[in-house]
Amino acid sequence: MKPIWIVDDDASIRWVLEKALARESLETRSFANAREAMTAFETDTPQVLVSDIRMPGESGIDLLQAVKERHPGLPVIIITAFSDLDSAVSSFQGGAFDYLAKPFDIDKAVSLIRRALEESLREASVEAPPAETPEILGHAPAMQEVFRAIGRLSQSNVTVLITGESGTGKELVARALHKHSPRAQQPFIALNTAAIPKDLLESELFGHERGAFTGAQAMRRGRFEQAEDGTLFLDEIGDMPFDLQTRLLRVLSDGHFYRVGGHQPVKANVRVIAATHQNLEQRVRDGLFREDLYHRLNVIRLRLPSLRERNEDIPVLTRHFLVQSAHQLGVEPKRMSEQAMRFLSGLELPGNVRQLENLCNWITVMAPGQTVEVKDLPRDLTQGSAPLTGSSVPNVVPLSDGIVSAGAQPMASGGGVVLQTAGAQSPEGWLGLLELQAAGMLSAGQMDVMDILGRQFESALIRTALKHTHGRKNDAAMRLGIGRNTITRKIVELGIDGAREE
Repeated sequence: MKPIWIVDDDASIRWVLEKALARESLETRSFANAREAMTAFETDTPQVLVSDIRMPGESGIDLLQAVKERHPGLPVIIITAFSDLDSAVSSFQGGAFDYLAKPFDIDKAVSLIRRALEESLREASVEAPPAETPEILGHAPAMQEVFRAIGRLSQSNVTVLITGESGTGKELVARALHKHSPRAQQPFIALNTAAIPKDLLESELFGHERGAFTGAQAMRRGRFEQAEDGTLFLDEIGDMPFDLQTRLLRVLSDGHFYRVGGHQPVKANVRVIAATHQNLEQRVRDGLFREDLYHRLNVIRLRLPSLRERNEDIPVLTRHFLVQSAHQLGVEPKRMSEQAMRFLSGLELPGNVRQLENLCNWITVMAPGQTVEVKDLPRDLTQGSAPLTGSSVPNVVPLSDGIVSAGAQPMASGGGVVLQTAGAQSPEGWLGLLELQAAGMLSAGQMDVMDILGRQFESALIRTALKHTHGRKNDAAMRLGIGRNTITRKIVELGIDGAREE
């Protein structure tokens, strides 16, 4: 095993770390500045690098950047002043494994270095991910039945109704049906009928003529015309307004429709694939869905299994989503330890594949190190509290032993947002996840999205500021750029604990 390198201009810190690691039978090599370490990298490499952030000459951030360019898998621990949040953020943006805040507890420092060491030793045994991933992943028998059905339908233009719980991947299956059909070279157009206001849905489906209504200044082609000769995927068909169901039935029956405000029939050569998470038979009995339309759509029914019916697929899905998330953020993919993967495979995730994907996004952003242990997972999962819903990701709150972790109260309505702080890879990273969360909540019909996400954002900022000011309310308000009365009111409104007067 290679030695652990310590880079610090403070001889006393080098000495303390050297002695503490020697007691653990760990070999070390020390440098007084970043330039010496950079020179040593020309002929040798460490198992773990521990570096101060502020030194004469090149800084620890400069050293971190140089190391990551040549050795992206090497764990680097940055030592910084406790109050220097900007430095901590910079270190994580540069790809640091973790950071130590001065003054630090030596036992905690050794524990962190040991963890980085384990990470470094695992790095060599990691297999490269497959170069090409199938469009739909799954080895479970329930998914094999879905694959067989797609194969049998590959040369057919028949109407298909896809059913299954939210988050099971109905649109992926619809795209696969299109891709393997005779219409594969023609357009695939998707429309979530639940996400379009009722007054606009008719125009969205069938288009409109100029002057058909106020604001219609030009003729517009609807989704049926856009999908001509191809496939039209109508998601959440169970939520379609009753009067529009009649118009859809007419198109499926005779292949013609009228644009809004139009008088000439338009021919539609379109294959329709519909999907719903609702029980259409019950909606028919309740008078909310036309029975004749139900029979038109239900020519071939394809039911997608929930994730709990195919939990043996969780490992392969998790690895895929971790690679995908890392690629989107431009970072190295995280890996799950055997224990963490077994723990995840034993969970019941009501949000199905979508929830697992969002969880992998959270892990990519928030989990320390490249190998994820059970203790790195959101506390909502590991402490047995209420499960996350389909489109939710855990909230982020500060902890006493780290920058941030998961663990705010889960939202019964499916709320929850990742706020990427010290673990950020780029501003776009956490904003992208926030947009993803907002889109999921809006698509699910969630009300008061601005209020829910806004409160969580404010809570995360105030909690983090209080942590870095040791609970001093006035100091936290000053750092956040808000008034004392404002932070006092917010602490009460948001139910934040741990604040105290100066």
